[in-house]
Amino acid sequence: MPKHILQVDQPLFETELDRMVTQKVTQILNRMLDAEADDLTGAGRYERSDTRKAYRAGHYRRDLTVKAGKLSVKVPKLKGALFESAVIERYRRREESVEEALIEMYLAGVSTRRVDDISQALWGERMPSQTLSDQLKKVYSQIDQWRTRPLSQPYPYVFMDGVWHQRSWGGAVENVSMPVAIGVGLDGHREVVGVAEGMKEDAVSWQNFITSLIARGLTGVRLVVGDRCAGLVSTVGELLPRARYQRCMVHFMRNILSKVSRRHSRWAADALKAIFASETRQAALAKAESVATEME
Repeated sequence: MPKHILQVDQPLFETELDRMVTQKVTQILNRMLDAEADDLTGAGRYERSDTRKAYRAGHYRRDLTVKAGKLSVKVPKLKGALFESAVIERYRRREESVEEALIEMYLAGVSTRRVDDISQALWGERMPSQTLSDQLKKVYSQIDQWRTRPLSQPYPYVFMDGVWHQRSWGGAVENVSMPVAIGVGLDGHREVVGVAEGMKEDAVSWQNFITSLIARGLTGVRLVVGDRCAGLVSTVGELLPRARYQRCMVHFMRNILSKVSRRHSRWAADALKAIFASETRQAALAKAESVATEME
């Protein structure tokens, strides 16, 4: 593990959520494209049938730029029929609602309502075949498996924070708070290890959240990084007694810069970033002393 000062320099949770949503959109589109090809050919990929109208002839890659990122889907090529996908065009028109439904699944779990929302948005009102339904169930089940997966490796460093997410119910939009934990493994890899929707940022909510992480196998925590939320600080001390608590750099910088005049805010921000970017504690203290001298 590199002995550098931990710092949060990007919205880790949003970045990871976008990555997972893009991955799931790719899986869903690929399975629906295959189902469209089966409809046009009149048979499954390797099925022998007297009603077959065309044959598969491989596939080609099509890149799409979407709200959550870039994705690449496998578009079937047919021999004996022209393949024009309606699924991709439907997705382009309903991209936001599809991705919103997937985000809801990651945050609150898979629900029949959200599954139906995605199916109707991409497949239309007609019922998908049993084969396609079974394939999509496997895709969606992976989301719940991710939410409850065992935490099988130690996470020496864990970032915890409460984030706000906008969700829609019947056309109305509301802000929902949720605790999020991002773990850093022994190899330095960062991943979202837990998220819970509909919880407040109080001691009871943090106790329930961290207890659920421990039940899934959270171990080896040496440092927790978060804001100065009293409920979080006290809960970490109670449930993770071997871990030290460090205030999040982003929250710390925001608090300092709120006290700095606009004329000096750019200089102050650059100075703080330089301090936090130091390789060692000694280098950070020396840089902080230099900045303090310059301010006099």
